[in-house]
Amino acid sequence: MKVFDLHCAHGHAFEGWFASDDDFQDQLARQLLECPLCGDRDVSKLPSAPRLNLSGASAPSPAASEAAAPKDVAALQPAAMQAAWMHMVRQVMANTEDVGGRFAEEARRIHYGEAEERGIRGQATSEQTEELLDEGIAVVALPVPPSLKNTLQ
Repeated sequence: MKVFDLHCAHGHAFEGWFASDDDFQDQLARQLLECPLCGDRDVSKLPSAPRLNLSGASAPSPAASEAAAPKDVAALQPAAMQAAWMHMVRQVMANTEDVGGRFAEEARRIHYGEAEERGIRGQATSEQTEELLDEGIAVVALPVPPSLKNTLQ
């Protein structure tokens, strides 16, 4: 099994696991690969060093590990922010009811006490969103990655 560091045209980094380099190339050619954050299919492989398991090799010294680690903590922040955002989106998806295109109608019903209070999510036009905000109904736009819209196999 080969693990490749991949990224999309928007700069999102993620891993892909493939049986071989040929398997990666085949999936790429058939447009089967997509960014888990934005759904972009313009995916490419980042250069990476192979990991070699050599019998009898000793573990790297702490000094060598520190030398290989990034000195700038800010370099780690985009990946940590992506992970935190994906975790938050998964929490929202798991703890809200999807009301689809009825979002504005259902948000009003909840706000005015005509329906039980609960967390909902769905789709609303920018005009519907502005109307809800004008009525004092708090709404937040949350872009959901295509990979989270459907159940994974």
